[in-house]
Amino acid sequence: MILYSLLWDEKVLEGSVFRLLESDEPAAVEVVREEGLSPFFFTCDHAGRRLPRRLGDLGLPASELVRHIAWDIGAAAVAHALAEHFDACLITQAYSRLVIDCNRPTHVPSSIPTISEETDIPGNHGLDPAEVTARRREIFDVYHGAIEAALDAREARGQATVLVSVHSFTPVFKGFHRPWDLGLLYHRYDRLASWLKDRLDADGDLVVGDNEPYAVSDTTDYTIPVYGEHRGIAHIMFEIRQDLIAEPPGQKAWADRLSDLLRQVPDRLAAQGEL
Repeated sequence: MILYSLLWDEKVLEGSVFRLLESDEPAAVEVVREEGLSPFFFTCDHAGRRLPRRLGDLGLPASELVRHIAWDIGAAAVAHALAEHFDACLITQAYSRLVIDCNRPTHVPSSIPTISEETDIPGNHGLDPAEVTARRREIFDVYHGAIEAALDAREARGQATVLVSVHSFTPVFKGFHRPWDLGLLYHRYDRLASWLKDRLDADGDLVVGDNEPYAVSDTTDYTIPVYGEHRGIAHIMFEIRQDLIAEPPGQKAWADRLSDLLRQVPDRLAAQGEL
């Protein structure tokens, strides 16, 4: 994958430059503790729900823009608290997944969705190539360029890494009431997820999903396949049910619980020769 700097690289398209973000709008990426010494490396692909001014409201009422279709409710707060627990690096993405989904390959239809769950996204219909390219370059490439650069720097200095991607999911999806409190998601590498699930199941007070509410794949996900699997880094994706972390008390409780669980991970991975 090409590495992209945090500065947008202008490209002339049909004689003019199409810019998505104006100069005073926030950057797509936030990097916290880039040189943190912890082995944990946290990401939050759907942390924010900002819309670039040029896109207006994408043709949606305000009520739709606070739902899960726009962002992962509560995930950023949990990710920040986890990173603070471990004094670890965290990289988050500020713009809504409705602009471009930073956990999807850019060639799949759900990268820039025209429908999300059962909601039509008028502002995503009929985009021309310049508009699609601008969304990718100014948001997706900037975010993933920052992750690539941070991981490359860790590798260069010989720093061990455990990738933890933090997400949240809706309690109800298309009429189905999801029973899980927490999902542990993975694709080809299941050892860390299996061990974490055994530990959580032993506590007996949570309903823990094994690759629920969905399973990771190369077409539905980007962060885990590209950075966890392709780089050979131990990894896990947490999916926390949104009603449990919608407010600060729940966010703190879940960050505390997951940090207690994760604290045991580096020694276990080291003993298995994976760290």
